[in-house]
Amino acid sequence: MTDSRAQLTETLDVLLRFGGLMLRAGDTAFRVREAMARLAGNMGIENLSLQVTLDAMSATIRRQGETATLTCDVGAPGINAARIGALERLAEASTPGLTPDALGQALDRIERGSPLHALPTVAIAIGLASGAFSYLNGGDLLATGAAVVAGAVGQAGRGLMFRHQLNQYAVTAVCAVIASGLYCLIVFGLASRGFSAPLAVGFISSALFLVPGFPLVASLLDLVQHQTLAGVARLFYAIMILLAAAFGLSAVAAVAGLTDVSAPAAAVGTDAMTVVWRAVASFAGGCGFALLYNSPLRTVLTVGLLSLTGNELRLALHDLGLILPAATFVGALVVGLLASLGKHWLHEPRICFTVPGIIIMTPGILAFRTIVLLNDGNVLAAIEAGAGCCFIVGGMALGLATARFMSERRWIVER
Repeated sequence: MTDSRAQLTETLDVLLRFGGLMLRAGDTAFRVREAMARLAGNMGIENLSLQVTLDAMSATIRRQGETATLTCDVGAPGINAARIGALERLAEASTPGLTPDALGQALDRIERGSPLHALPTVAIAIGLASGAFSYLNGGDLLATGAAVVAGAVGQAGRGLMFRHQLNQYAVTAVCAVIASGLYCLIVFGLASRGFSAPLAVGFISSALFLVPGFPLVASLLDLVQHQTLAGVARLFYAIMILLAAAFGLSAVAAVAGLTDVSAPAAAVGTDAMTVVWRAVASFAGGCGFALLYNSPLRTVLTVGLLSLTGNELRLALHDLGLILPAATFVGALVVGLLASLGKHWLHEPRICFTVPGIIIMTPGILAFRTIVLLNDGNVLAAIEAGAGCCFIVGGMALGLATARFMSERRWIVER
């Protein structure tokens, strides 16, 4: 192998390492392509051909008549907003003349970075987010308090299991059992009445931290940018996580003998205090998930404000008579547009603002009814509840996608 060919292979190797880190941190495939193309150009590469899936990448580069082709394994996907931001800033700050050694050293520093928030801090934040979700969806005081405790314990368990690199799907199912099971123990131990609608909403709230918001939104954004392989793979990964969580919830629901309940009345903004408490709950929910995704503190606070604004608008529109999927679309659209401003002010990727900012809009009670109805064998009613859930989740994702199209300078995908 000639020296120039060896240098070309070294260049491609470090480029693939960069792209793999971006994918494993949860970034979208089209952003990975853009960042790698920028780095390749600054490293003197004339052409970069890239194939991206969720767990592997292959690339061919050409320089001065010589080519090199390599593949790499990406590994199990995860979510690390701080790493996504560091990698995207590294690509944006790169200049012509960048060497493989310099890029490799920068990647070493990023990989050595430790989590920004301690496990107990994240667990408490997720507990508060779970309680906020319960309140916003009509949970009473017992349901909200039990969701806080169960959500915090469930997230603490998940964090400990992930430290031992256990299978993600198994961890999700086990944590769903832990969180919802603990919730049922608290409720059955303290409630003197049956498992009513206000208590039922807390059941799904306790496992809200298992919702794969990042993969779901990233998969849709990849699909609309024609990154089909990565988009479909990420979508099925998110569906598998949802099925694992549903399996755990279904097991607990069956053991506890939970039956179908009608949706409780959500907090309606008819007075100033209700509006204030809804705003506090929305802010707490956004901050909790931003902490879960390892976001810097200033991003956490910004996400809280975005969640407050978008969810208050969504609930206000619903109070005025707009159907919930349409109101959710508008709320997510506003979050996405405001995130475009935050991206430029704080120099963080837009996805780090948008996904945690809309998780609080998740249709929890419909998801709960779908699971319970399927357990009862009431398939038609389960399909109805599941369809309503899908429409609202679709409104969330489409709102963010529409905001991206409205705020992006380039509407045509480069090939």
